[in-house]
Parts: sequence; structure tokens; C-alpha cells
Amino acid sequence: MLRTHDAGTLRASDAGSPVTLAGWVARRRDHGGVVFVDLRDASGYVQVVVREEEAHALRNEFCVLVTGEVRRRPEGNENPELPTGEVEVAATELRVLAPSAPLPFPIETDQPASDDVRYRYRYLDLRRQGPARALRLRSEVNRVARGVMAQHGFVEVETPTLTRSTPEGARDFVVPVRLQPGKWYALPQSPQLFKQLLMIGGLERYYQIARCFRDEDFRADRQPEFTQLDFEMSFVERDDVLAVAEDVVRALWAELAGYAVPEIPRMTYREAMDRFGSDKPDLRFGLELTELTSYFAGTPFRVFQSPYVGAVVMPGGGAQPRRAFDAWQDWARSRGAKGLAYVTVAEDGTLGGPVAKNISEAERAGLVDAVGARPGDCVFFAAGTRRTAQELLGAARNEIARRLELITPGTWSFLFVVDFPMFEQTEDGDWTFMHHPFTSPTPEWLDRFAEDRAGALSDAYDLVVNGSECMSGSVRIADAELQERVFQTLGMSREEARERFGFFLEAFAYGPPPHAGAALGWDRLCALLAGVDSIREVIGFPKTGAGFDPLTGAPTPITDAQRAEAGIDAKPEEPALPGQPGAPGPTDPTG
Repeated sequence: MLRTHDAGTLRASDAGSPVTLAGWVARRRDHGGVVFVDLRDASGYVQVVVREEEAHALRNEFCVLVTGEVRRRPEGNENPELPTGEVEVAATELRVLAPSAPLPFPIETDQPASDDVRYRYRYLDLRRQGPARALRLRSEVNRVARGVMAQHGFVEVETPTLTRSTPEGARDFVVPVRLQPGKWYALPQSPQLFKQLLMIGGLERYYQIARCFRDEDFRADRQPEFTQLDFEMSFVERDDVLAVAEDVVRALWAELAGYAVPEIPRMTYREAMDRFGSDKPDLRFGLELTELTSYFAGTPFRVFQSPYVGAVVMPGGGAQPRRAFDAWQDWARSRGAKGLAYVTVAEDGTLGGPVAKNISEAERAGLVDAVGARPGDCVFFAAGTRRTAQELLGAARNEIARRLELITPGTWSFLFVVDFPMFEQTEDGDWTFMHHPFTSPTPEWLDRFAEDRAGALSDAYDLVVNGSECMSGSVRIADAELQERVFQTLGMSREEARERFGFFLEAFAYGPPPHAGAALGWDRLCALLAGVDSIREVIGFPKTGAGFDPLTGAPTPITDAQRAEAGIDAKPEEPALPGQPGAPGPTDPTG
């Protein structure tokens, strides 16, 4: 080892000890004949006192080796904000291991550079305390989770990264096969089929911290490659899976957040949507939705002559100026809605706003009581299909909480959402699976899901933490005949099912056990524990929201020789992605 001690471990008890330290110059302060250097390594900081003639060339982020003696700082010069604040190192020798070029952005600051610059120089960004702490926390998350899974008797198994394309809800990333021109591998969207095959293989309890790949539309907090704690269990029911997930979460929050997670409540998908307008409700604040479909059953207002009408109250929102209500309309339109209807409640209880002029006198008279509003409040409405209107109100509920600062910092909310719909209808009228096609119907729907696709429920479940979906899972189909009926209900012929899933369905002929499992979204969990807003802050080398890697410049074109070797005939146009040279418009570092 080049060094005898880690810089951040030195204490007053080390005074008088000779030490050799190695790290980076975090700060430099000149004081007439001596230079004070804050030396940083992975363990923290310590002050080093260097003679001016030895330090004249030093700049921030020079990598140095320091030999000297630990001594107490002079009385009154202690720094209580540093663990090493009682001591300093008097350098007898300082050697520059590597100089540093001028920095593209300051390291030691609470105001970091923009995301695109930080990720372009991620190796410098990781020298900052926040990003470094987030990655170390993620390592601890892995350690704690592996301990819990070992206690439950799980076996860690790695599943293939190069596999075949299977429909799992998103587009695949594909890889050409040089040795078999015209054929392609797909990167796994999840280990779903393999973990079910491991159950058929008799392992009974499998897990892995798995890398997954999905070619999804760009979004600020989404990455094309992500990680999940994936696990599967044989001879179990839903409650057994949720108990394991709960143990993992309890262990993580107890050890890394100092918080004792209580028994996690459960709520059906239908109740979550009806009360909160979301299948991932944040329960750290109230503001529940009120359904008004029956209340407006005979309304003269055409907008409310809809299959569903609902409302959410904004406490004190009636005092907002007109421009604020105009901004709410822009907000709603940005979400694809035509607008956001509203009424205001004056201090004397009279109603104002556009809606109040269009509803009947009887509807105006009882509306405040119907929605639980008070004088000074504002009531927002949404009307249309149940799901679309509820999702708009759910988003408005979250926005109200944000604007009114209703969430107490440092508080936690955990919820299991269960009994999701089995199918959902696409925009063109077809039916598709809501979770994935290997999800079992709930027991009461086993024999009749094909008769009522809109009402059929699946034995699927999610874990929601502070309004973020952090786990998804289900009881799996373990019967070949039932699996084929599900495929048929989705409009997939037996021949098509055999073509897509032949290897999987064949395994079902060899005594598959009942099994169930789940996958915890590792990036989101780590971000919550680290207290950061974006999953990119807990990923070593993240991409922007457009899937561009500012550090390496990926994705990049390949050469004609590489295309020929991979058996790719035509060379398509390859427009520059945002952030690459030649791309139109500015880079959006937030996606």
C-alpha cells in the first residue's frame, strides 16, 4: 500500500503518529509561508500543512502522496464540521502523483454544473461527496438485500443477457449474430421466462440483481438499461412473495435510513384509482378524489354528461389569481387533457368560476358538501372515461400537494397494490395484457376471464413507496392449458404462441410447480434511500433522457466493415441524437 492511513479516519488519538496519505487536493489556502491543503480520499478529508516552497505548483484535484506527522490543531482552530477537525498533518514530504488539467466545473461546491456537463465528466462528478455517497449507498443496498435473500434460502442465479425476442411490454434492443447472418439476439427486458424455467427446474427459490434492457420512449427518469432485484418462489401464494419483499424493504430502511417500516397495508387497484386517481398513490397526504357521476346524472352541463365525473379539492385554492387558473389549464393540456374544470368557493359559500355558471341551481347548492370543500377552497373536476379522468385528477392531486408543500420531508409511505386488471384495451380497440401474459387470473376469474376481459382481475401486485412504483410481480400461470387460453384471449393463435414461446410451453409438460415472484426496481429504491430526485444519481454512468451517453458519445455509427461482418445489408440514416455533434436544438439534460 502506498499509504498507511485513510485521510478521513484520523482522530485526536492519532496525534504524534507518522502517516503517509494519498488522495486529491480538494482545496488550497495560502497563509504566508505555509499552505493549508484539504486532502480528500474515499474516506473523507483531512487538513495538511505544507511549506509554501513545496506547494507552489499545487492546484485543485492534483493527485498527491503526503508523508508527515499527525498533530492537534491549535486551540480555537478546530473544525467541528469535519470528523478529522481536531487534527492536521504536518507534511515532511509531498509528491505529486499526477497533475490535473484545469477543471471543466468546480468539484467542491454546492452548486454543481448542469447534468450534461456532469455526466460528460462523470469521473470528476464522482469525486463530489453527494454522487460518491449515493454509489456507496447502492453498494450497501446490494449487501443488505443479499443477506436477506440468503436468510430466506434463495439461490443466486445469473440468467442470459443474449436471448430471443419475447413480448414483455416494450421494444427490445437487438444484437446481430455474425455467425448466423440475418438472425438476432435480443437483450432481456426482464428474466421473466428464465426464472419461471428455474422453478420448473426445481431450484424453488431464485434471485438475482439483474440487468434489464428496454427500448422505451424517452422520459426524464427512465434509463434504457436498469437493474432490479428479481426473485421467484415455488409452492407459494401471493402472501409469501409479499412477505419476502416486505422483509427486504424493512431491512434496507432499518439499516440505511434508520426507519422501522410498519406492516405494509394493502389496497386493491380499484380502490387506489377511485380514491387517489393512481395505481401508485402517495399516502403521505390526504386529498382524496370524490366521484360525482351520480351527482351530475341529470346535469345540463354537457361536459359532465360523461361515463365518469370526479373532483379533487385544493385547500385555499380559491384565492389563486386568474393567471394561476390559466396556468392550470396549460398544465392539464400538457398532459393531453382539454383542460381542467374548476369552481371556487367564496368565504360566504357562493361558487365562482366557469363551471358554476353551467350547472343547475340544485347542483350548485349541494356541491360544497358533496366534495367536502370549505370556504376559500377550489374544486377541480375531470370528466370522461373512468381511467382517463381519474388519472388526470390523480396527477392534479400530486401537483396540489407539491404546490402547497403538503408532504413533510423525511416521511415515508409504503403500500402494496393488489388485484390489477388482467387485460387493458389499446387505442385501436384490441386487448393486451396489463402486466405480462404469464400472470395468473385471481382464483375467482380462472374459468371466466375470457368472457369479461374488461372486468377480469389478475393476481398481480405492486409495492409503492412515496408514490413511486418500486416493485411489480404476480402469481404465475403454471398450467399449459390455462396459458394457451390466455394467449387465445389476447388474439394469439396456437401456432403463433408456439412460434414465440415454444421452448417455454414445452417445459410446462414436465410437472411445473405453482410459483410466483416479483422484481424490485433497484434504481428507484436506491434513489429513495439516497434522497435524490432522479435514478441517474444512483447509477455509475447514466445516460440522458434521450438515451445518449455524454461520457462516451454512445450510441455511435458503426463502420461499413462492421456492418458487413454483422450481416447488416443497408446502411440507414443515423440522425444525431440530442447532445451529439450535428444534432438540431440544444441538449436537454433532464430528458
